[in-house]
Amino acid sequence: MPTNYEAQGNVLLSGVTFNGTEGAPGSSLNWGGLFSADDTSGTIVDQDDDGRLDAGVDTFASGGATFTGYTISGGDGVEYPVFTDGGGNYALVIPDATTQTLVANSGTSNTFQSETSDSNVYLCFGKGTLISTPEGARAVETLSMGDPVLTPDGRSVPVKWVWTQEVSTRFGPADRLQPVRLRAGALGDGLPQRDLVLTADHALLIDGMLVNASALVNGDTIDWLPLSELGESFAVYHIETEDHEIILAEATPSETYIDHVGRRSFDNYADYIAQFGEEPALAEMPMPRVSSRRLLPPALKARLAGNRAA
Repeated sequence: MPTNYEAQGNVLLSGVTFNGTEGAPGSSLNWGGLFSADDTSGTIVDQDDDGRLDAGVDTFASGGATFTGYTISGGDGVEYPVFTDGGGNYALVIPDATTQTLVANSGTSNTFQSETSDSNVYLCFGKGTLISTPEGARAVETLSMGDPVLTPDGRSVPVKWVWTQEVSTRFGPADRLQPVRLRAGALGDGLPQRDLVLTADHALLIDGMLVNASALVNGDTIDWLPLSELGESFAVYHIETEDHEIILAEATPSETYIDHVGRRSFDNYADYIAQFGEEPALAEMPMPRVSSRRLLPPALKARLAGNRAA
């Protein structure tokens, strides 16, 4: 079944020409400018639900444009896809288009690929969440056992396991799996760097406190992600490290897995047991946890309100 990925913005390319024949292997797209930036949300539809984009098949903006097979590399290690309406218009799908600084005003795209093979291609929801590593930001689903991830204090800690779970939206997910979306900059100081989607009970480190995403909802820059935007199912990921740690998701301090939620709830639990043979208990970091909005300190609540969109 098709899977929908929310995209935050797009910008049109001007002066488009091609090195080689458009849509031919080895060809690339040239552009000479950017215009008509639009930071309203749209939807990328992965028609065959394979986590990749297929040229001429997967669509954007209510099916009005299809993936061209070309991607443009941003300065953040992510490849941003180019879609066309078939009428000579080409749209680059990126986060926060009106303030975009991720791509150059002119240049040459990556070469044509009938199906994207690089999982760093921007799909935004779930699979697009960028985790800081010593080698640069990587999409969460590309991480594996032993890969190093960075903590806010610059330490490198290895990934023990990447938990996965496919969540059906047919009857609504469990409360803890309800997605919360933090718009770019919602926490102040430019954080998160891009829109960040977390499950309701996943905590961020703010002012020395672990604050569950659900407690941050302000009805504006931080809100519940409508299930209508997610298709029939969506994937969630959680990184486990040897100890409960703080890592960086979209440059924002975020906790690693803590066994408040049983490992059995994840789809790859059997693989974990086959690898480790047991479910070790984790000691939570000695920080206060805010699990509901009514427990937010007034100063933090006021700051979040001050970061609402104009």
